[in-house]
Amino acid sequence: MLVLVAPGQGAQTPGFLTPWLDLPGARDRVAAWSDAIGLDLVHYGTKADADAIRDTAVAQPLLVAAGLLSAAALGDTAPDAVAGHSVGEITAAAFAGVLDDTAALGFVRTRGLAMAEAAAVTETGMSALLGGEPEVTVPHLEKLGLTPANVNGAGQIVAAGTMEQLAALEADMPEGVRRVVALKVAGAFHTHHMAPAVETLRKAAEALTVADPTVPYVSNKDGQTVATGADVVARLVGQVANPVRWDLCMETFQRLGATALVEVCPGGTLTGIAKRALKGVKTVALKTPEDLDAARALIAEHATPAV
Repeated sequence: MLVLVAPGQGAQTPGFLTPWLDLPGARDRVAAWSDAIGLDLVHYGTKADADAIRDTAVAQPLLVAAGLLSAAALGDTAPDAVAGHSVGEITAAAFAGVLDDTAALGFVRTRGLAMAEAAAVTETGMSALLGGEPEVTVPHLEKLGLTPANVNGAGQIVAAGTMEQLAALEADMPEGVRRVVALKVAGAFHTHHMAPAVETLRKAAEALTVADPTVPYVSNKDGQTVATGADVVARLVGQVANPVRWDLCMETFQRLGATALVEVCPGGTLTGIAKRALKGVKTVALKTPEDLDAARALIAEHATPAV
């Protein structure tokens, strides 16, 4: 039983798209997406520096484009379930046939711009806490005025809030937490700070052509599988201001009987969590095209044959 997953913001690194554009037709495809959304994805994925691709309005479309491009390079992949972390949910919605690729990229472009605008109101950020237990960490974060914006499982929670609140966290870490690591994001995503972006996305969603998922779509709002395209899109709208519960997604993967997990480009983050939390589940992260053969082999071994 194969799960295909897409990472969220912070996974991007300078030049990470470069080797993927050497695949047949890839550069033309990304150039067409760039024209459609008014953002030069080729430039940002190959030549832009870390600060440029940290910009929310750039990072989010770039991540979705990379996910779609790398998944297409796998060939006729038929996963048994799909899921995405944060903005990766839009990539997953395209995997499931809820949105076509161009619509997904247009929607994520609107998302990135709206969230960047919301983030500009107050200087905010996010930090990952390594170690600790949720029942101890979450109350401690709330005491400091922070939100547990990502509950990722495997001993990792991401806190979000103002820079002052995050500084207070570094000086006063919850019991059991070994380290606090600032993330490469420009805002307190999945918190009340993003509320202004929700209305913008709600209006944008009204113009989307939506289909029901063709494979089980696991929502990071609550780890539940979502049956209709309308529900998927409604969750995509609301999730910018709601915490990500990746821990619950992984519980669902286990319940569904997952035996393998492939993470699309820029892979690594979600496979790292899966290795710690999903014992016995084989994983492959698509970092460069050199990983495609390993991913195809895993897919051939673990995906349920089409009927």
